[in-house]
Amino acid sequence: MKLTRRHALGLSAGAIAFAATGLRAVPASASVEDTEKRIMEFTGGKAPESGKITLDAPEIAENGNTVPVSVSVESAMSGDDLVESVMILAEGNPNPAVATFHFTALSGAATATTRMRLAKTQNVIAVARMKDGSVFMDKKEVKVTIGGCGG
Repeated sequence: MKLTRRHALGLSAGAIAFAATGLRAVPASASVEDTEKRIMEFTGGKAPESGKITLDAPEIAENGNTVPVSVSVESAMSGDDLVESVMILAEGNPNPAVATFHFTALSGAATATTRMRLAKTQNVIAVARMKDGSVFMDKKEVKVTIGGCGG
């Protein structure tokens, strides 16, 4: 396609109109309500209790692109004391659900380790769902100094 003066003027006018209307690309982030909704979906509407689950995350992450996170649940991994699933969430990321780990009695222990990307300083939440229907939660604030999803 040959670029004529008419096309160049049209593209320029479109760019000016776009800039003048204030349409800017803004990084999306989930709200606290979105995170709470995901937790309620995961728990089946039950309010999580504290205890049994331990979330290990750094207090300060020098690089938000790769933040190490580990979670463990105190459980005998048999009968009603079996951990079915553990979900890790980050309140300020575009999608709050980061990872879900599923366990069976053959797992031996309910522990998991992963790395995640954090967009900014935010709360990281771990929720465990037990076979007997009980749910437990732990929360840590991670301060991101540089990098991350959104800078």
